[in-house]
Amino acid sequence: MCRNIRPLFNYDPPATTDDVYAAALQYVRKVSGSTKPSQANETAFATAIEEVAAATAKLLDSLTTTAPPRSRELEIAKARERNLQRFG
Repeated sequence: MCRNIRPLFNYDPPATTDDVYAAALQYVRKVSGSTKPSQANETAFATAIEEVAAATAKLLDSLTTTAPPRSRELEIAKARERNLQRFG
């Protein structure tokens, strides 16, 4: 999985449309192998981002869980601690 794509489900506050769009952008960039498409492919690139974002939003809206929501700040702190352990 691409390291830049983060889990979006079961957070308090919930993922925003900007979060979903950013994840879709990273996914399309990864799959296409391009961070900036040529002019000829720009429309296809933009369409793919919108479709992936829509599918992601639909998925997030339909998922359910009994687990308590996670805290973004706590998850960030845990990631920093793991990085500190890993890289010193």
